[in-house]
Amino acid sequence: MTQLFDFFLNSYKSHSNIDILLEFLAFFFGILSVIYAQKENILVYPFGIICTVITVYILYSAQYFGDMMMNIYYSIMSFYGWWNWSRKNDDKYLLKITRFSKDDFGITITLFLITVVITYTVYILSSVVIKIPNYIDIFTSGIFFTAMWLMANKKLESWVLWVIGDIITVPLYAYRGLGMLSLQYIIFTFLAIQGYIEWKKSLSK
Repeated sequence: MTQLFDFFLNSYKSHSNIDILLEFLAFFFGILSVIYAQKENILVYPFGIICTVITVYILYSAQYFGDMMMNIYYSIMSFYGWWNWSRKNDDKYLLKITRFSKDDFGITITLFLITVVITYTVYILSSVVIKIPNYIDIFTSGIFFTAMWLMANKKLESWVLWVIGDIITVPLYAYRGLGMLSLQYIIFTFLAIQGYIEWKKSLSK
């Protein structure tokens, strides 16, 4: 147990108190955002925006530009999701949970590929030597942005992509010494599984 704590905390010995506080706030609001997503509560978006904006700064400071771009995308897509989830007619929300359809396939693949290309381009323009962790980062960026779009449209399968991306990201952040964010994605994985179960129950009703 001591070794586990050392693994998560040792990397923060060289961090300033402000950086540690910001990472904790991103951790806290990120967890809140996923919990509200499970409940189909629109607060998923304001809390999510706070988390992603803080994370953009953290990742920019650490020069992880692929992950930074991913979180900029999150912020933009969160505003779209906030608007889409809040649409009403006669005091009833218009957007309901649905399953992935053939009509969604084209735009989903397109979003994934565009995100991968843009993230790769950012690395190239930043003169960063692209290594295996960076390629993983580029791939997960595509997964997460696609998941964000599907969630903004209340597609059940968005949770499947969240689970896949979260599982890949846990060791990636651990390798980079961002222990708190790695722990966050472990929690995200379990919350995403619960979210899928909850949304599936709601869809069945």
